[in-house]
Amino acid sequence: MALHPQARAAVEHSAGDPKVWETDIETARAAARDEAARQPREDVARVQDVDADGVPCRLYEPVDADEGLVVHLHGGGFVFHDVEVHDGVARRLANRVGLRVLSVDYRRPPEHRFPAAPDDVDTVLRWCAARSEDWLGGPTYVHGDSAGGNLALVAALRNPGRFRAVLLTYPFLDPQAEGESYLTAAEGFDPREAAWYWDQYARTPADLTDPDLAPLLSDRLHTLPPTLVVSAEHDPLRDEAELLATRLAEAGVAAVGIRFLGQVHGFWRHSDVFDAAEPLTRTLAGFVRTHHP
Repeated sequence: MALHPQARAAVEHSAGDPKVWETDIETARAAARDEAARQPREDVARVQDVDADGVPCRLYEPVDADEGLVVHLHGGGFVFHDVEVHDGVARRLANRVGLRVLSVDYRRPPEHRFPAAPDDVDTVLRWCAARSEDWLGGPTYVHGDSAGGNLALVAALRNPGRFRAVLLTYPFLDPQAEGESYLTAAEGFDPREAAWYWDQYARTPADLTDPDLAPLLSDRLHTLPPTLVVSAEHDPLRDEAELLATRLAEAGVAAVGIRFLGQVHGFWRHSDVFDAAEPLTRTLAGFVRTHHP
């Protein structure tokens, strides 16, 4: 399928943007926050900034929330984005799923390289577990998009039995970039950008083969709970996401893989631009509710 017209327009609009390796990181982070502030934001019953043993997080509670929690790990190549940039999507996710959503503001490279981010996620999970009989009780789920999908998968592998289900939106998994989609489906996402993100994230070349950074190399995939893996057709990360879904199924995990035709990397966060963003949010919510007691 060719690019969806909305995806084509987005690619054309961003064609003249500077490459990530040509920009000042702090300037790019500020620009992402400014852009997100202009996007529509739904109301929820309550928003609370919390300190999870030193890791800043933001908790979203929808109206009439059921017991349970979705831990959300934002994308942005590990380097960019934060809870402010993902405020709008976290609100939408909370409202669609009907559970509290905890958005984690993990440390980012290059200031804080691997394994700072997955270590922060582990800290947050321990903090949540200590409150399991309080307002964070009930089943826990984890979702991440792009680099956040990497962190969500690693969190589930590091903490077997912790989550009722795992949800991964076009996850960023393979530092070797071996998928054919890096050559055939790179509209709007230069493969050199992906390589730059890995260079910022890893401390040493040896980290690039650590399963906590490159989870496709893990020998513990069979320990995962039911897992949803979403890919976008015109995304260089497409093949690694779909390879993960295949490996999970072969390992006996209840894995579901869904490809969004005509779409590019990053579409989920922009419901004001991509009609497919809302159906994806409802798909994520539906997968959670399918596995919610």
